[in-house]
Amino acid sequence: MNALHFGAGNIGRGFIGKLLADSGIQVTFADINPTQINHINQYRQYGVKIVGESSRIEQVKNIDAINSNDERAVCEKIQQVTLITTAVGPNVLTLLAPLLAKGLLARLAANNLEPLNIIACENMVRGSSFLKAKIFEHLTLAQQHQIEQYIGFVDSAVDRIVPPTDANPDDPLEVTVEEFSEWIVDKTQFKGTIPAIQGMELTDNLLAFVERKLFTLNTGHLICAYLGKKAGVNWIKEAIAIEPIYQAVKATMAESGEVLIKRYNFDPTLHAAYIEKILKRFANPYLNDDVDRVGREPIRKLSPNDRLIKPLLGTIEFNLPHPHLIEGVVMALQYRNTSDPQAVELSEFIANNGIEAAVKTYCQLEDESVITQIAARYSQC
Repeated sequence: MNALHFGAGNIGRGFIGKLLADSGIQVTFADINPTQINHINQYRQYGVKIVGESSRIEQVKNIDAINSNDERAVCEKIQQVTLITTAVGPNVLTLLAPLLAKGLLARLAANNLEPLNIIACENMVRGSSFLKAKIFEHLTLAQQHQIEQYIGFVDSAVDRIVPPTDANPDDPLEVTVEEFSEWIVDKTQFKGTIPAIQGMELTDNLLAFVERKLFTLNTGHLICAYLGKKAGVNWIKEAIAIEPIYQAVKATMAESGEVLIKRYNFDPTLHAAYIEKILKRFANPYLNDDVDRVGREPIRKLSPNDRLIKPLLGTIEFNLPHPHLIEGVVMALQYRNTSDPQAVELSEFIANNGIEAAVKTYCQLEDESVITQIAARYSQC
């Protein structure tokens, strides 16, 4: 089995690419970084340093790479593979869509009617469905109908902390990851036989797992980052070691967790144990996870389907308390980082238009009482 994976960065190599290669799949990485591409094609393997209670290095083999700017090479590869995955970031999916549309048409033109599944392994809700919609913008209705028959767009939930680390001069492709990993896919969306991939879990209720991760890991991670930045520390592990931050992060995850318990009938005891597992992951002493890396792109993280507003909307839906989520929204609105274009845009918009206009524009909130709460708290800080 062959797979084409877009994104040869740390997450691509340390998470999805590794799981595919570990399952005996020949993995071709597609990326725009010529150095990464050359290294992959030169060494044909790399180490993944897994850190936790016990650390170890595992080798990833059966790999090569192509430049994703090389349209011919990408289209040829799409004609050959049986699986396409991505780990490029939500914003890049839109840029990738025209190329994938051309590649899929080339595959059909070559009369390759074998099922092909595409899984966007991104930190977003239903990323593969989003990618499908973007691809279809470049296709006629007839082409869309034909692709629907043979191409599966499989939504997934991914969870693994892969922080930036210093390069290993002996292995420039080596990447460090935490021991925990979770890759859950919607088994109802596959075309043809579902591939057997180590570490890939199947479900017919994906949204429950997507929101569990979004409302817990992502929400808590962001709160920890913002509070850590305020406290003047560099790493998530340093922030979570500060007792008031620990308690605030835990309380926020418990608040968003009440939505999950109501919406999906989660067992409260099991969900509390899941929260404890997340807190332990944040405290992993071997991971240098930068607070600014986690806190960046506040506009995306304030969007209605992301880690702050989506659980907040859930508390409104179920008439649940939400003071900690309100605090999280305020901290995102206050996030300042001159090297982050989204942070700059957000701060300039607030300066020119006011905080209530920013909440309505970026968070798309309509509940006036909640908007007033956010604006009042913002003015107090």
